[in-house]
Amino acid sequence: MKKLILSIALVGFGSLAMAQQTYTPEQKEAKRAEMQQKMQQREKDHLDKMQKDLNLSKDQVVKVQELHDKRKAERKAEFEKNKDMRMAKMKEMKDRRAQMDNEMKSILNPEQYKKWEADRNAKMEQRKMAMKDRKKGDRPHHKPMQTAVEPAK
Repeated sequence: MKKLILSIALVGFGSLAMAQQTYTPEQKEAKRAEMQQKMQQREKDHLDKMQKDLNLSKDQVVKVQELHDKRKAERKAEFEKNKDMRMAKMKEMKDRRAQMDNEMKSILNPEQYKKWEADRNAKMEQRKMAMKDRKKGDRPHHKPMQTAVEPAK
């Protein structure tokens, strides 16, 4: 039992140490540029697919592109507007977590607390990996657009 707890703790702490890699500002900028390029390509591909599937004219394509750009600017403005509220919420969540940790420490004995903490870290790591898999695109985000209309029965 002790070996199991110790191995879980080591795996948890080892993965946390690896997950906290720091990037230089140049690496961050390169990654940001790469992500922007991917997003632009994805937007272009989406527009091309819409043009093909819906048989859009060039005028319609331009209007759809303008609409997408307008919505993108609105989303960005909304994101910036809510930034302070998100930061306050994050701080509140961190404070609640610290409070829960302190309360759990007072309830559990040291061995139980270590096991509880290792289990929690393992679950957090699983969620983190699931999010990474989701971001990689291992699963389709959207169903394919159906262009043919089925006759009513």
